[in-house]
Amino acid sequence: MSAVRKFRAPGRVNLIGEHTDYNGGFVFPAALDRATTVCAAQRPDRKVLVRSLQYPGTVEFDLDHIVRQGDWADYVRGVALQLELAGYRLQGANLEIDGDVPLGAGLSSSAALEVSTALALSSLAGHRIPRQELALLCQRAESEFVGLRCGIMDQYIACFAQEGKALVIDCRSLESRAVALPPQLCLMICNTMVRHELTGSEYNRRREDCEAAASYFGVPALRDIDLKNFERYSGGLEDRIRRRCRHVVTENARVLAAEKSLAAGDAQEFGRLMVESHASLRDDFEVSCPELDLMVELALECQGVYGARMTGGGFGGCTVNLVEAHQAAAIRERIAQQYRQRTAIQPEIYLCLPSAGCHEVLA
Repeated sequence: MSAVRKFRAPGRVNLIGEHTDYNGGFVFPAALDRATTVCAAQRPDRKVLVRSLQYPGTVEFDLDHIVRQGDWADYVRGVALQLELAGYRLQGANLEIDGDVPLGAGLSSSAALEVSTALALSSLAGHRIPRQELALLCQRAESEFVGLRCGIMDQYIACFAQEGKALVIDCRSLESRAVALPPQLCLMICNTMVRHELTGSEYNRRREDCEAAASYFGVPALRDIDLKNFERYSGGLEDRIRRRCRHVVTENARVLAAEKSLAAGDAQEFGRLMVESHASLRDDFEVSCPELDLMVELALECQGVYGARMTGGGFGGCTVNLVEAHQAAAIRERIAQQYRQRTAIQPEIYLCLPSAGCHEVLA
């Protein structure tokens, strides 16, 4: 009987910098202290048996014939396929998946699954894959196999996160800078418990809008447009495309400003930028929803909250809030009560500190 090994990859929350990663821009995520774990044991053949404690039944596939099936296990299949295509021949495996990253909440449960699976399968086969390559292979699995054209942020932070710190990631160069979260602050994540339909198709449509804007300006990506040139030359864009572009251009600037403010311990300025980001996502990028807007509104009414914004792809899911740690419990109780009264929905609210990236869990 082959020994069982355990691997872990965290979910993430993005403090600021939404829908900028696939535009070659800047993002500012932190890893959650919630993760997906994969317990893995070698098999003597080329079959992979997958069981999840979150889904019924067992999934089986052959490493020599990996086909998309349209279910949750496509994330596992896609990762295995990309590893094989990259020249990392795999060994058959029995995988048991568990975790506490909320599903469908915009906290990157998919990347946590991809990265923990990739680390498990590659490690069982004796491969030591550089973290950057691992992140890129997992992104390709989601983009090309699953079919959601995501940027690199989620997989990158799952691989490179540092405990107690958020990372400013340049999604073009794949360089990053760590910024510590001041000890008197913590992150509060408020789950609206709603997920509106068309999330995947609308996400891909936003990406197409951004590509159209980049083409109009004659640049590889909207990363290459600053606010001055946007205001000078964007008059020929149709209104929808212009607003999409304006969000990305201003959001990239907000990330770099937010990095400076957090490094200086200026929570007020960081919070102001978060609020500005949410307004841009709501009005220009149009990926918010009434429940997200309400959750932001309720948070900003609380003493001890510096900033609040939607986080993730949008259309539901979660907000992220920068709060005074010593007031966090009272803030959480107030927001939950007010949200429940206004929507008849019981939210989930998580307090978290930034955690480390993927690794093998040693006994």
